[in-house]
Amino acid sequence: MKRFEDNFFMSIHHRGRGAQLQAKNKYLNHFHENEAEYLEHCHLENESPFDEKTHFQEIFPKTFVNKVSSPDVGMGYSANPYQGCEHGCIYCYARNSHEYWGFNAGLDFEKQILVKKNAPQLLEEFILKKTWQGKTIVFSGNTDCYQPIERKLEITRKCLEVMVKYKHPTGIITKNSLILRDLDLLKQLAERNLIRVSLSITTLEEKTRRMVEPRTTTIKQRFKTLETLAENNIPVNVMMAPIIPGINSHEILKLAKKVSDLGASSIAFTVVRLNGAIAEVFKDWIEKTYPLKAKKVLHLIESCHNGNLNDSRYGTRMKGEGEFAEQIHQQFKIARLKYFSGKKKAPPMSNFLFLEQKNGQYKLF
Repeated sequence: MKRFEDNFFMSIHHRGRGAQLQAKNKYLNHFHENEAEYLEHCHLENESPFDEKTHFQEIFPKTFVNKVSSPDVGMGYSANPYQGCEHGCIYCYARNSHEYWGFNAGLDFEKQILVKKNAPQLLEEFILKKTWQGKTIVFSGNTDCYQPIERKLEITRKCLEVMVKYKHPTGIITKNSLILRDLDLLKQLAERNLIRVSLSITTLEEKTRRMVEPRTTTIKQRFKTLETLAENNIPVNVMMAPIIPGINSHEILKLAKKVSDLGASSIAFTVVRLNGAIAEVFKDWIEKTYPLKAKKVLHLIESCHNGNLNDSRYGTRMKGEGEFAEQIHQQFKIARLKYFSGKKKAPPMSNFLFLEQKNGQYKLF
């Protein structure tokens, strides 16, 4: 007889979703909590208690490129075509940002997607400002720019066309194989050393992927994506992020070897932290998904953050500290020495071509 944990999709209410509850939004005064009464009403009226559809709403922001002030994120400017993400990764730090829009960090984050169709226009206006010096702009950073709706709307592709047009340094963070649709544009940027891709691969196990990242590209397809990008000379960093103690922490060395063999130029990682409403969402999920080891996993996460599920201190919040975190650090140190020490690194991206085209003259930096 299979254990409860091995029957994930038969044991939850919201199939194909990461979060299993509508978390409270701290910015809202009213919240309906009587779930039992609501379910009973739906039973009597022969209605479905859950709307499992994903809803898309166009918004009209005045700006698109954001300056990143956090000193330990590794990027200066980000651009996100979408708010909310249908991928449904249970650990996603971007969940909290959905509260600013009047939604919640739980199911709303996965089902209420805000779409910025005017993003390409705003992007072009931004980079043509007289004061703009062509610093690298990273697509995603908050939510995935290649989540499923991108296949239809092509907002990210239109933004990349702008970047190609102006020879602008570009970064992309994604876990979706849809990025290969835009291989033609990526190759044009790569020819000028103007592109870096960070591909998120968190596990070797498809079962784990389905549990933790329910609507993302399969692991097999993600490996194929990495291989294809590398074959086309597009520098790819693999983000093993986050490492969740007791879930995927045992896979570090095997996964590092696999992605190195497929052409990754480097690897990076973060240790999961459950800040804000994510703690409530994650705890509910793990108790339903991994009931036999939920307490152990939560305890291990706390051991990486000085006894808490979250650490907000720059420098330590994403790397963790303590004995278990140190084990993770050592494994990555070994992985880099063993599988990446001989990798040829691409030279740093430059804004030279952008400024040459924009200003019509050469400038030295």
